[in-house]
Amino acid sequence: MPKSPQTPAQPPPAPVPLRVPVADSHTHLDMQDPTVEEAVARAAAVGVETLVQVGCDLERSRWAAETAAAYDAVHATVALHPNEAPRIAADGGADALDAALDGIEKLAALPQVLGVGETGLDHFRTGEEGRAAQERSFRAHIGMAKRLGKALVIHDRDAHADVLRVLAEEGAPERTVFHCYSGDAEMAGVCAAHGWFMSFAGNVTFKNAQPLRDALAVAPPELVLVETDAPFLTPAPYRGRPNAPYLIPVTLRAMAEVKGMTEDALAEHVAANTARAFGY
Repeated sequence: MPKSPQTPAQPPPAPVPLRVPVADSHTHLDMQDPTVEEAVARAAAVGVETLVQVGCDLERSRWAAETAAAYDAVHATVALHPNEAPRIAADGGADALDAALDGIEKLAALPQVLGVGETGLDHFRTGEEGRAAQERSFRAHIGMAKRLGKALVIHDRDAHADVLRVLAEEGAPERTVFHCYSGDAEMAGVCAAHGWFMSFAGNVTFKNAQPLRDALAVAPPELVLVETDAPFLTPAPYRGRPNAPYLIPVTLRAMAEVKGMTEDALAEHVAANTARAFGY
């Protein structure tokens, strides 16, 4: 017998609204099923009043900039994702990568684009053959963030030492955000010493994420952000179901428990931190 088609996972229910509104510091509305209007409205209904839409290649970055221009609640960041840069270089060589980076910088100069990212290093999905192009792209993004006075949004997967090395060599922008923070408590201390923001996602709620919770516990409240990275990293107890900005309260409440803070106190920090990080 042929298998029955799998029923798509249902979206999780809306959580109790936050009393203190916050921002989702990192989301991918272009990868989610609801329309932008629906996503913005559902988020606002639970106290998530600002969304940072993140571009991962030239086309998606252009879409992010256009969407941010059309919606007051949406801001944009633009970049070549760390796994995108080696692909471009492999297909078209250094000239193709340079052309794509030039396109990103033009978008990054737009007023509705508040950050350059997500950029960085990913040693999980990119092998040795692609790492030179990935690092070259990361350095180029750091340079454009500094030239344009925009926030730098870092993707760091299994590459902590190299990310910190490149930041030390290039000099980090004044406002630097570690998206979906994945380091340990020791690295959180390094980030704190430099004044770098650490943005925590739904994976902080996962059972196997105690090292991440330990890092959150020592991260200064004035440097903590919250994000969905939607449609990925849906917080417990909804793993396996689609993530979206309206689920930020679930993650923020779990974070407040880890930090021994009230929900409102952490939300006040997160709201102020996100505005400071992205300059809105």
